[in-house]
Amino acid sequence: MLAVFEKAVGNPPEELGLPSVGLGLEGKKTREEISETFRSLWQDSTFYHLSNGNFMALSHNPLHPIPSRSMVVMDDIFCIFIGTLGNVCELGRHYGVSRRSTEAMVVVEAYKVLRDRAPYPPDQVIKDLDGKFAFILFDAKFGTLFVARDSEGSVELNWGMAGDGSLVLSDDPNTIREACGKSSSPFPPGCFFMNGNGLVSFVHPLHKVKAIAREDDEGKISGVIFQVDLFTRVPSIPRTGSASNWADIVVIDGEY
Repeated sequence: MLAVFEKAVGNPPEELGLPSVGLGLEGKKTREEISETFRSLWQDSTFYHLSNGNFMALSHNPLHPIPSRSMVVMDDIFCIFIGTLGNVCELGRHYGVSRRSTEAMVVVEAYKVLRDRAPYPPDQVIKDLDGKFAFILFDAKFGTLFVARDSEGSVELNWGMAGDGSLVLSDDPNTIREACGKSSSPFPPGCFFMNGNGLVSFVHPLHKVKAIAREDDEGKISGVIFQVDLFTRVPSIPRTGSASNWADIVVIDGEY
């Protein structure tokens, strides 16, 4: 799977771009180049073209049918889901959807309840998903991006920053590296990302998720990973916006 959103929509954390500081566009591609490369590699891919050059795509590789993958479009909400949920029927009853609903459909309905009524916080919605999964959801009507990965990191999910500042998400690490160069990182397990609120741990929602930069022998940043800081609690009233969610960065030595 692949999803690419312009900077104004994806709102990627600035720390993703740190390894490429001073390198310009070296090793990075534009959204158009990323789309062309992915389409050439996966000719059977299904593409959904959104506004302003943003897009989501899902490939169907018969050689690797596991984990299962699906995509659904409902009420201008696009969702790619990879993996399985053990409680689909239970969630279906809870959200009032058909027994034959796929995991992607359940996630869309859960998001709509969260968006329209917000009876509980987003971390609780993700906690209720019992299984191994990663998903990318985009609400085209409201411009909301919602991404999550299970607490064990059972399903591959990576993210990065393209040459034009776009946010790139994919389950294929090679696709991310080719698109973003060094400005890429594994999406942290047990976390969700919303473009208006930033990165949050649904396992430890009261603690911040911080970027940790790794330096090479020459003192240059060679990579960035994101981890929960169990020593720093979030404010009682969550702030929104990039600046408030990507505050501090810790630099440690060692190869990435």
